[in-house]
Amino acid sequence: MMMDIGLVVFGGLSWAMATFLVAAGLTLIFGILHILNFAHGGFFMVGAYLAWAMIEALGGGVSIWTYIAVALVSGAVVGALGVLVDVTIFRRLRDVEDAYALIATYALLMVCIGAIELIWGLDFRAIMPPEALNSALFIGDLIAPTFTIFIIVCGVVVYVALEVFMARTETGKLVRIVAHDAWMARLLGLDVTRIYLITVVISFALAGLAGGLLVANQGLSPELGGVFLLQAFGVVIVGGMGSIRGAFLAALLLGQIESIGGMLFPNYPGIFYLVALAGLLLIRPQGLLTKGRTEWV
Repeated sequence: MMMDIGLVVFGGLSWAMATFLVAAGLTLIFGILHILNFAHGGFFMVGAYLAWAMIEALGGGVSIWTYIAVALVSGAVVGALGVLVDVTIFRRLRDVEDAYALIATYALLMVCIGAIELIWGLDFRAIMPPEALNSALFIGDLIAPTFTIFIIVCGVVVYVALEVFMARTETGKLVRIVAHDAWMARLLGLDVTRIYLITVVISFALAGLAGGLLVANQGLSPELGGVFLLQAFGVVIVGGMGSIRGAFLAALLLGQIESIGGMLFPNYPGIFYLVALAGLLLIRPQGLLTKGRTEWV
């Protein structure tokens, strides 16, 4: 019985932190630009393929520090792509109806998928985790893969880093001001366009970083982005649109529910997640933490 509880909790944490790594950038960009960025899953996938290509170029077997460095480089490259996307697309979407923004970002997702297929083809690709993460820890009767523990730690680190950035840094405070009232921020002389750009770059960098960190033990294919995007959207919506803390709590909650469902009904993966998502939205449609349109802390 204790082993079953441990498996449920550990499995739920694994799902939660992997999903939060993807959802972090998604909720950040909505909190500032109020755009539901369907292309986020595509740029997550771009980050994963970039990481795969770099690791393959290094011979496949890399150390844990090289693996982390590759993930950071993937994040930096995708963040740089965010500059191009903001200048060419997002700036044109700030004063249009939400439906047009959804169509535009969905089209951008299709572009990402097409680029992946053109460059890397349709074949499935995979790499093994670094040797230091390719083992398991035995905690009582629980067998905990070290790579899964690594992902859980990465998810917590990203969450803490975002909380510190938003609450303690000058740039983070400016981002919160713009999120609360961009019109007033302009009257106060703030460069709102620059703050928007910073937010987009961070959001895209988080997508690329998530792809780099999660690339090991993933079957890479052009459909990868859609799978994680669905989970990430659920976490963002349940947590409260624009709430980083809410997304983190929602990931933990939905992760445990999904883990319980996977144990009770292994032939129906994902069904508990969808049922829980619908139920939570009926009970609290505004999300777990959001009081208004944006609630950062």
